[in-house]
Amino acid sequence: MTSSQTVLVTGGAGYVGSHCVAELLERGFNVVVLDNLRQGHRAAVPAEAAFVEADLADTEALKRTFAEWKFDAVFHFAALSLVGESMRNPHAYLHGNTVTSLNLIQAAVQAGVGKMVFSSTANLFGMPERLPIDEDATIDPGSPYGESKYMIERALHWADRCHGLRSACLRYFNAAGAHPNGLLGEDHYPETHLIPLVLDAAAGKRPHIEIFGDDYPTHDGTCVRDYIHVCDLADAHLRVLPLLEERSVRYNLGNGKGYSVREVIEATERVTGRKVPVKVGPRRAGDPAVLIASSERIRKDLGWEPRFPDLDSIIGGAWAWRQRNPQGYRGPAALAAE
Repeated sequence: MTSSQTVLVTGGAGYVGSHCVAELLERGFNVVVLDNLRQGHRAAVPAEAAFVEADLADTEALKRTFAEWKFDAVFHFAALSLVGESMRNPHAYLHGNTVTSLNLIQAAVQAGVGKMVFSSTANLFGMPERLPIDEDATIDPGSPYGESKYMIERALHWADRCHGLRSACLRYFNAAGAHPNGLLGEDHYPETHLIPLVLDAAAGKRPHIEIFGDDYPTHDGTCVRDYIHVCDLADAHLRVLPLLEERSVRYNLGNGKGYSVREVIEATERVTGRKVPVKVGPRRAGDPAVLIASSERIRKDLGWEPRFPDLDSIIGGAWAWRQRNPQGYRGPAALAAE
């Protein structure tokens, strides 16, 4: 699929957003990235994309951006995204994520943009009643972060009803892995995601990895989670775009199976050939034993299938990027790609 469309990607210097930018450029889109670089990295934005350093809270910057380019669609990734932090500071998430997204939606409507693809979250479903979690599951967000994403989904619902802004909301749990081109990877500060933390332990950058509870009702006693390759997520975000010519959609995205914490550690040891030091600590409050999202609906509707479904491939790519960029985007290898 190729295109001459021009699209705006908010948060396009971040982890998932930058991989979507790479996919869009590969398919011939003209891409404008808007990012405040608080969590994103300038080095993650390819030279082929135009870049605007701005915050979605800045309504004047949004007006200028929509005035300078005529966008066919908006891909919205920009957000505060740490579940634990949202529990400690709910206002920052409930207010910050929601108000900035309302600014973006209003700017898109005023500019006559008719399509928006929104990177939502499967945290909408909190403690699910059944697994895997499908789109008909009860929405009961598990954190202020999840609540903010649901508030944005509702705002998009009304933007469609009132203004004809069609939207696709994609809900998923754990993005993981790195781009096969070796230029894009995961670099958060502070890092809270399991796979990069385990890789840091394998690399000797942290003394050990802590398992929060090993007495859950799972096959090895540790929590099971859904890990989906970041390039597969990017592919899904692009696949839904043509549907927006007709209607708004909501899809859950999953890898098809979950992996336990111990399985992630064992796969890391296989891939890296290094021992990962482990300590077992107490359970964290609110951690469900298993969280897996169903992707049956998007598979049926759009033929989407994960291209990198196995854990060794996901971890292998992430390890290769970290080996090439030991300091992440702050290191010389990544900076040379600017």
